[in-house]
Amino acid sequence: MILYYSVVALHVIVCIILVLVVLLQSGRGADLAGAFGGGATQTAFGSRGPASFLSKMTTVAAVVFMITSIALSVITFKKEASRSILETTTKRQTTQPVKKAPAGKPAVTLSPEQIQKVQEQAEEAARKRKEAAQAPAPAPANQPAAKPVAPKPPTR
Repeated sequence: MILYYSVVALHVIVCIILVLVVLLQSGRGADLAGAFGGGATQTAFGSRGPASFLSKMTTVAAVVFMITSIALSVITFKKEASRSILETTTKRQTTQPVKKAPAGKPAVTLSPEQIQKVQEQAEEAARKRKEAAQAPAPAPANQPAAKPVAPKPPTR
């Protein structure tokens, strides 16, 4: 894993260097004399002249860029054959076991009428629970019922 990240870091640095070196170079005939119409300037080494430091740097950066690109492709290569997402999703779905009904109870399918009847029974049970929760609690059986207390007359 460290090898992968170090190659990625080197690759990014080489990319930046390559871009900068290419942008710093001047095109053919774009020197100062070429701007004023003296495009046929001759030097001791011919019309092109010796390879400058920037052109050597471009060559080195390009070679290192290609090497890191190949190294990254080799590192990330997997032995599995490439598959589409649909193939892997379909394979996962088909390999899952089907849930079976318990051995003692066969699977039951209900008709729409039976489903409606079960729903009505559940609603009736819920309504009874709600009514029971709202009704006041009955008085305990072992205690006598409380006698009503008459209000006292006002005193002056």
